Amino acid sequence: MLASASVLGGCSSQIADMPAIGLPADAPERPKEPGGYLPVHDMPPERHEEAIKPAELAKIQSELAAARDRQAVASAPAKPARKHPAETKTP
Repeated sequence: MLASASVLGGCSSQIADMPAIGLPADAPERPKEPGGYLPVHDMPPERHEEAIKPAELAKIQSELAAARDRQAVASAPAKPARKHPAETKTP
């Protein structure tokens, strides 16, 4: 059983190309040549201007710092509860 599965698995690409078995009738044709590799080493051209102006960058950084500080205050642990009067010692 395992041997027949591996034998049929090796032929799956040829079986898929058969008109009666494989592709549906309305499927687009496969290209004659397989697609090439993506150009992963092609680098975009260098920028001649900055992506973000320094003033905008400073504004964004100050807004993020303010948001961080607000979150730190909001998530700070609550003050410990007062002790029960019976637990406190009186001199």
